[in-house]
Amino acid sequence: MMRVVDLFCGCGGLSLGFELAGFNIVAAYDNWSAALNTYRRNFSHEARMLDLKDVEQSVATIAGDSPDMIIGGPPCQDFSSAGKRNEDNGRGDLTVCFASIVSRLRPGWFVMENVERILKTDKLAQAKALFWEAGYGMTQAVLDASLCGVPQKRKRFFLIGAQGRPDGFLDAALRKGLAEKPMTVADYLGDSLGVEYYYRHPRSYARRGIFSIHEPSPTIRGVNRPVPQGYQVKPNDPVQSVEGIRPLTTIERSYIQTFPPTYCFLGSKTEQEQMIGNAVPVNLARYVASAIRACLYQ
Repeated sequence: MMRVVDLFCGCGGLSLGFELAGFNIVAAYDNWSAALNTYRRNFSHEARMLDLKDVEQSVATIAGDSPDMIIGGPPCQDFSSAGKRNEDNGRGDLTVCFASIVSRLRPGWFVMENVERILKTDKLAQAKALFWEAGYGMTQAVLDASLCGVPQKRKRFFLIGAQGRPDGFLDAALRKGLAEKPMTVADYLGDSLGVEYYYRHPRSYARRGIFSIHEPSPTIRGVNRPVPQGYQVKPNDPVQSVEGIRPLTTIERSYIQTFPPTYCFLGSKTEQEQMIGNAVPVNLARYVASAIRACLYQ
């Protein structure tokens, strides 16, 4: 069975999705102790602390896992619409570090996940140049999670590479399974939340903050705040009053990210919220992994 290593594993959304699709995750690495503690609680394979900015040390360490595939989501805050969008702040370099590690180890496959805005960065161009030089053919796609079994409007970028394949080799497979309409919260969770409307703190008070379970959730972010006193209902809020409206709880937010109810999150409330907001939705990861598996065994 293909041996898969997860870099920048966070709390494990990408790993769990690939496991559910039938892949064998043999090791995971990150430099965030709180996320590693959560990861270790939910998986039986090794999850190790490693500074992935140190490419030499990382290559030497990961080589011992003999990976056939390396997957990972380098931290995206420097590209994200929620951040300052300066790809040279430091974390943007981790995309190039990921590419350097992969191109040095040359597993048969790699999967790199990030925010859609990475398409506008020089860091992506640098990373792709390293992959091409190492002999990878690549497919890239921006996938809407709500069309991939996730009750959430969340667009994520995936770059998938394989040795000996032409560019675009997985394009059709990634399109083939997309749903015809977005998945709503009610489609996925029914009425189990006990509410019909809930609050999600907007980035700007000019935007609405109240959403219905009969639509996809907006993107789950790393912050979760209560309804502010004096919140003024917006014209596109689906209610006339905020009476009885609450934000989703930490664990409910993990359900929107399609983590199972049995998944255990450790750390402070702030750390848990950040882990959940930063995670790759499990079902989105599973969707991508299933397309790869179909390509492998067609």
